Amino acid sequence: MPIESWKGGEVDVAVIGAGAAGVAAARRLQLLRPDLSVVLLEASDRVGGRARSIHPFGTDAAALDLGCGWLHGARTNAWTGIAEEVGLTVDRTPAPWSDGGRRLEQDDPGARAAGAAVNRFFDRVYDYDGDKDTDLSTMLSPDDPWRERIYAVGAFMTGGELDKSSVIDLGRYDPGPGPDWRVRQGYGTLVATYGLPVPTVLGVEVSRVDHSGADHIVLSTGKGELRAGAVIVTVSTNVLAAERIAFWPPLPEKIEAASRLPLGLANKLFIRIAEPDMFPDDTHAMGSQHSRRTGAYQLKPFGAPVIEAYFAADLALDLERRGIDAMFDFSVEQLKRVFGAGIGAKFSPLVMSAWASEPFVGGSYSYATPGASDLRGVLAAPCDDRLFFAGEACSRSRYSTAHGAYESGVVAAEAVAKAL
Repeated sequence: MPIESWKGGEVDVAVIGAGAAGVAAARRLQLLRPDLSVVLLEASDRVGGRARSIHPFGTDAAALDLGCGWLHGARTNAWTGIAEEVGLTVDRTPAPWSDGGRRLEQDDPGARAAGAAVNRFFDRVYDYDGDKDTDLSTMLSPDDPWRERIYAVGAFMTGGELDKSSVIDLGRYDPGPGPDWRVRQGYGTLVATYGLPVPTVLGVEVSRVDHSGADHIVLSTGKGELRAGAVIVTVSTNVLAAERIAFWPPLPEKIEAASRLPLGLANKLFIRIAEPDMFPDDTHAMGSQHSRRTGAYQLKPFGAPVIEAYFAADLALDLERRGIDAMFDFSVEQLKRVFGAGIGAKFSPLVMSAWASEPFVGGSYSYATPGASDLRGVLAAPCDDRLFFAGEACSRSRYSTAHGAYESGVVAAEAVAKAL
């Protein structure tokens, strides 16, 4: 429920950030404590955060997700049930990279060897029991002929380069059992729809959180001051680390934790196909088996006349800075190598994401730098039973996912419900 003419005031609970964590926290609070007044404050012009769906082919056609798109660990992912509850369609087609999915190169001996090398790498990560945390590049065999492919897949996983990311943190990652499914109307549509019952103010940036009072917190915004009994902060680690929100008294341990749990980057480019019949539906292809600077390509997701190109880490940042034409040209050159030189004329750029440039986000999903995995708990810890934190980066094992964000929001809401 958007609040149009908002000028601050007083509320029992304010939630900062209308992404998956903020929406989950507000909805759970409404359920647990209907006696409390709750408001959701969002700096951008929409609800959903890093979940954002667009509908270029009409509302009845499948959506395209510019942010998160897959219900990872779908059988135990809370959003799966929520999607069905709010009347959206969960598509159970196997993900192209999973068992039963359609990989273009699945019968190619080189692709099979690359896949086996990637699996061995992740086995080493999950088996690591050293006392000292280290970066993921140390898990590589120096003579592995598939090093570059492992670098690429590692970047897709963490959003960061291998030499920046913690072994212990990735070893703790567990999205839960079950396959990866999708929401036909879009993950962004799902989060935004779930948030509809919450009183929400869009376009309001919180610049200061004064938690010095004994029984209240004062939020300073461009539209006025808000006094709240409790506050849940769900903004991204990059926003916290940049101190876009000033806390008084200061919270240096939160800023330090956020800065050592930075957002990696994953971007998408959707390419329109002039002759859709030339490709099979829902098929996956790698742009290169032998370079870390590669995209992953999903052909015709949901049968839509597009290719979804996916880029991560340094390559994603480089292409984002250079713009949609550079991202498109890079993709076409890779796709020509896979499908032949004649296909380039069939393609045109449709839309790209640029998460590093999103002013109130600054990236895609968090990874831990070496030694920082336990700081997820520091980030999530409440202050004085009045100031609470949530978001995917607060989750020990489901970070980087929308359901990890959801679960952290629920935990914060339950703590607020007890504290007030």
